Amino acid sequence: MPSVRRHAGVQSLRGVLRAIFLIAASASPLGASAQNNAQGSCNGTVYLTFDTGHMGVAPLVAEVLQRQRVQVTFFAADERTQSGGSSLDEQWAPWWRARAAEGHEFASHTLHHVYWRADEGAGLKVRPSTGPQAGKDLSMTAEQYCAEIDGAANRLRAMTGKEPLPLFRAPGGKTSPRLLEAAQSCGYTHVGWTPAGFLGDELPSERYANRMLLEQALRTIRDGDILLAHLGIWSRKDPWAPAVLEPLIKGLKERGLCFRTLREHPVYGTKALNRK
Repeated sequence: MPSVRRHAGVQSLRGVLRAIFLIAASASPLGASAQNNAQGSCNGTVYLTFDTGHMGVAPLVAEVLQRQRVQVTFFAADERTQSGGSSLDEQWAPWWRARAAEGHEFASHTLHHVYWRADEGAGLKVRPSTGPQAGKDLSMTAEQYCAEIDGAANRLRAMTGKEPLPLFRAPGGKTSPRLLEAAQSCGYTHVGWTPAGFLGDELPSERYANRMLLEQALRTIRDGDILLAHLGIWSRKDPWAPAVLEPLIKGLKERGLCFRTLREHPVYGTKALNRK
């Protein structure tokens, strides 16, 4: 009988130690990809970014990123969500805070997801897709456009306690030299995505199946690519993230590619911007 108790005690101790190890590993802000980087085992680097959306897949995205120990850059706008609120409201504040604690980075996608339509007079013709003037064509000065960029950055700062990167992404990637000049006047640099980094999650699933998008991404993505996905697309019937995100991350890792945030990007990272 004592030997049985002793065996049970050893097993119990092993279970406790294993639990402690798993908790410590999951709490580590570095993650496997960062450890691989430190060991010099990367054959290249990619920069995964997410724009906001209806947020329906946001919990799943967070789980995958944590499980795979991958850190990304989120570009946020205050967009309408499936739960009836908006992506930068108080309901989502705990989600954003948790991502900050995991070491992710944040940047503006303009507060009201403002699309550039054209240059107009001395200003800009734009159309917000969310907020009180959603769907209306508006004229904005450079100062008003800066207020849109600042608005999302300020919300992120307040919710996460973390300083957003001095970057922004124009909705749809639509810009003009005048728009870029306006953003630069208030301290922001535009970041789009590379051609191979367009992951296709906003395309119609009837024509662009998840399997096809995954295979194309694994075939074409290379060192240095900036990847674009969303936290939910209203128009896509077969959601992209549940089927593609984790296989994509695993496949790129198997090719020796590591993941970094845009804070470490050679052009858009904070060190590079400080040298300008």
